[in-house]
Amino acid sequence: MSAGPYNYSYIFKYIIIGDMGVGKSCLLHQFTEKKFMSDCPHTIGVEFGTRIIEVAGQKIKLQIWDTAGQERFRAVTRSYYRGAAGALMVYDITRRSTYNHLSSWLTDTRNLTNPSTVIFLIGNKCDLEGQRDVTYEEAKQFADENGLMFVEASAKTGINVEEAFLETAKKIFQSIQDGRLDLNAAESGVQHKPSQPGRNNLSGDQQPAKDNCAC
Repeated sequence: MSAGPYNYSYIFKYIIIGDMGVGKSCLLHQFTEKKFMSDCPHTIGVEFGTRIIEVAGQKIKLQIWDTAGQERFRAVTRSYYRGAAGALMVYDITRRSTYNHLSSWLTDTRNLTNPSTVIFLIGNKCDLEGQRDVTYEEAKQFADENGLMFVEASAKTGINVEEAFLETAKKIFQSIQDGRLDLNAAESGVQHKPSQPGRNNLSGDQQPAKDNCAC
């Protein structure tokens, strides 16, 4: 068994945003559980998932907040933008209205997160090619014009789901390495955990003495 209380070095906070029914919860479930939920219920308020990944030899815990797409929950979900290191902005390639609303979601994200937040655009349901209503090229152009990372993905088949979450984490980690992200700032969306102490020099009742630990 591994020593110490943590089996990861960092916590990154993500939010998943976009219109109702684009598959946000299904993307989260595919990433955390490796399963597709065929009867994915609409999120009420906010739901939560976690998974530990590895980037550049560092274990990172992703805390992922899946937000409701319905307008009536917008006031509630906006409070979760603050302190997000990564934002996954999702539309449905078979429903143009969900693509047309991206500018509004992007405005909220830019206004409510910090300038270093990594925004990743996901065109979900790419398995439904025959029902496509938004071309790859126009979405790629929107992403390029707004400085966003972009993939088309499928929560059903799993294609590119892993890539979206991992590439976002790699970019956040690169910002830490480059010194662009202040880990002491609460709004950075990143917490750095101390390296694992050995059991032989730290007993359980001594651990609370680490008063500068980021909790």
